[in-house]
Amino acid sequence: MIGLGFDVHRLAEGESLVLGGITIASTIGTVAHSDGDVILHALVDALLGALGLGDIGEHFPDTDPRWKGAESSVFVTHAMHLLRAEGYAPINVDCTLVLQSPKILDYKPAMRERIAELCALPIQRVSVKATTSEHLGYAGRKEGVHAWVVAQVEPIVGSAVRKEQDSA
Repeated sequence: MIGLGFDVHRLAEGESLVLGGITIASTIGTVAHSDGDVILHALVDALLGALGLGDIGEHFPDTDPRWKGAESSVFVTHAMHLLRAEGYAPINVDCTLVLQSPKILDYKPAMRERIAELCALPIQRVSVKATTSEHLGYAGRKEGVHAWVVAQVEPIVGSAVRKEQDSA
């Protein structure tokens, strides 16, 4: 099963920039209720979407003060718990970030490691790619950042779900 996630946040001077669970050195960052990590937010939606378990806003509404300034890893951990409760686990994650600047090349290995850790995956099953928007649109004007994530999940071998599928 496959899920697709998308997230976008406005950028502003003086805010922190967290992407893929890693703090990026930058004078601009995301304006958000939580830490504004568009990659992890899109990852949560991809994981939840693969099994029709709702979206990040349903589980962590930005109107709830409990999530003010929260680290997005908490959201991924929750999504992983829900997947496991259904008898599923991710087998690969593919992330694409659209950000004009700063460049994140040096941060990509750490992002991959963090996402692999959160999803209990070998690093070879996690891809983090980045592109600019060639100075077009809000991303090109450095007004915003967005990310797309695709996650593939499969039944956990030996789980009740897997046993039911095998006997069908």
